[in-house]
Amino acid sequence: MTMTRTAFAVMATLTAPALAAPAAPAAQPWGDAALAPARRVALLLPQMTRAEKLRLVFGYFATDFPPKQFKAPAEARLGSAGYVPGIPRLGIPPQWQSDAGIGVASQGAAPRKRERTALPSNLAIAASWDIALARTGGAMIGAEARASGFNVLLAGGVNLTREPRNGRNFEYGGEDPLLAGSIVAGQIAGIQSNHIVSTIKHYAVNDQETDRNAGNAVIDRAAARMSDLLAFQFAIERANPGSVMCAYNRVNGPFACENPWLLGEVLRRDWQWPGYVMSDWGATHSTKPAVDAGLDQESGYPFDDAPYYGAKLQAALADGSVDEGQLDRMVGHILYAMFDHGLFDHPITAAPLDLPDAMLAAHARVTADTAAQTMVLLRNEQALLPLSPATRSIAVIGGHTDKGVLAGGGSSLVYPKGGNAVPGIAPTAWPGPVMYYPSSPLEAIRRQAPGARVTFVDGTDAEAAAEQARGADVAIVFATQWAGEGMDVSLTLPDNQDALIRSVAAANPKTVVVLESGGAVLTPWRDQVGALLAAWYPGTAGGAAIADVLFGRTNPSGHLPITFPDRLDQLPRPGEPKAGDVTYSEGAAIGYKWFDRQRQTPAYAFGHGLSYTSFAYDGLSVANDAAGVTARFRVRNTGARAGKAVAQVYVAGAGWEAPKRLGGFAIAMLAPAAATTLSVPLDPRLFATFDEGARQWRIAAGRYQVMLGGSSDAPAQTVQVTLAARTLPAGWHPPR
Repeated sequence: MTMTRTAFAVMATLTAPALAAPAAPAAQPWGDAALAPARRVALLLPQMTRAEKLRLVFGYFATDFPPKQFKAPAEARLGSAGYVPGIPRLGIPPQWQSDAGIGVASQGAAPRKRERTALPSNLAIAASWDIALARTGGAMIGAEARASGFNVLLAGGVNLTREPRNGRNFEYGGEDPLLAGSIVAGQIAGIQSNHIVSTIKHYAVNDQETDRNAGNAVIDRAAARMSDLLAFQFAIERANPGSVMCAYNRVNGPFACENPWLLGEVLRRDWQWPGYVMSDWGATHSTKPAVDAGLDQESGYPFDDAPYYGAKLQAALADGSVDEGQLDRMVGHILYAMFDHGLFDHPITAAPLDLPDAMLAAHARVTADTAAQTMVLLRNEQALLPLSPATRSIAVIGGHTDKGVLAGGGSSLVYPKGGNAVPGIAPTAWPGPVMYYPSSPLEAIRRQAPGARVTFVDGTDAEAAAEQARGADVAIVFATQWAGEGMDVSLTLPDNQDALIRSVAAANPKTVVVLESGGAVLTPWRDQVGALLAAWYPGTAGGAAIADVLFGRTNPSGHLPITFPDRLDQLPRPGEPKAGDVTYSEGAAIGYKWFDRQRQTPAYAFGHGLSYTSFAYDGLSVANDAAGVTARFRVRNTGARAGKAVAQVYVAGAGWEAPKRLGGFAIAMLAPAAATTLSVPLDPRLFATFDEGARQWRIAAGRYQVMLGGSSDAPAQTVQVTLAARTLPAGWHPPR
């Protein structure tokens, strides 16, 4: 709706003091960095006027938005996501907010884009199963954000892949709560190491984009605690994000951003989380219900229907429907996070649109290394890969491979150095533009095989592509599926690419398919091709990384963080995502758990991933003592190349949502013939079911199985462990 004169007046009232206030006094007791954050809040909060408190709970979109006649505040960072004015009188810095799921993003309407480094998609990083790698990537994002003038990043997407057609799955950490929570925690910790607040989002059960602003996720509360919410719980307790971003959707009726169970009971009462809850842009729907439930900050105005935490909150305070203590609680949460993560003690001092070339060059190496470690080799018949640099002829087909690599669309989109390599593909506006990063796999392939005749055809003519492939030593088909925010996608590749792949494979049995996608796709041709590599959305250096894997400079080590189904009728809801109530009758049985429970065989199982070497897993033993349950085992490299093993430990018990759960994982880089012994602690909650009435995790007395292997469908060894009955409070976590 169009902004009213009253809304503009409220904006002016809240923003003007931030422009005119004098500089902060040199000595303020809450400025002592040696004090605990809670103590600093206690010293600062009483010094604030009501108007100053109201300033911190109301955030603006930081880019002009003509559809609502909105002009961004002058102090906002040009073309960014959000801005909350500071209070110079008290030394409270502004909050400059940027979308940053894979890198520092620019809004599509920005008159000039910040050219920044993009990591591979979050789903790709989850495919690495490497928490340290995720942390390194997060630290890179945080460094570019700080250098760009941002101190709050809208990152940390941990929603589970409950609906494989969700257009935002590429922003998230996969289908398992332990893997997703662990990887996203690594990213958040890396971001926040730069004295920046990271969110975790989108809280919660935000698992499809269809009807995303009003759809109602209907789910048993205990099942949610063991799935979607457990992913958030793992990430929050491991990384301590400064902010939780609540989601657009409803959960069992109420909107997520005014949901007393999600915000008041789970997040605050049970998990004792001290940071602040911000709304997604346009996800605030009320004043008093939102305040009572636990929403601390309305963000991204004017996307909401009204300034609920602006003029309406002032009116609610005046008439007593919201009391001053509630406002103090909200502001206290915001200040706590700002103190805890260094926003006061390490202030942002500059906001250049351009970053030094040396920084971008160093970060290009980070994203290239990350991309190479995230790719999953799904199939490799007769060791077709790696390709030899002495290969004489290579036919490269499709995917705009001559120009670049695909990126996902929406608010997380990073604009690269050099701009869009393939401009003009629809949609060119939200959630577009469809972006290809200028890192050409074709050029990188030519560099890897300098003596080869490397030809390229765009793949629009299947017969021409087949003819090109027929005379080549090897054919490489690049298949693409674009996905983005605000949309759900088909699992069938678009533009007749299935027919293209079949045609090329029929002409040349040595056909490699490189898949650039936001998630799982159907692969009805997989048995006809020699090799299949999931490259995901590989980031701004993705072309070179793909070539490194194809030619063996990098030994692929990724393993699937999601299940690739064989057919749509294997899914809990085979039909297209729908509006209104979406009942998650599968409960906590998401992804591989559903396939196991239904005794379905997928195309490629969760945890699957091949290598150019081979690994053996043995020597499994399980200790159960005062320190908890720990699996100990040996991993050996039984092949001829150095490679990284991803050891996966699954646990099984009676009365669960599915036959088994991921209980732990570890990685090991091993030279040929080398071996190592690893110990993996198994979180007791993964042996438990949740009792919502008692707010407890309950472990039943009895015998449990512990399984070791390199994929969810290929256990190499199984042992048993006997556990005593045990209960744990809802907010229990391992000692930090």
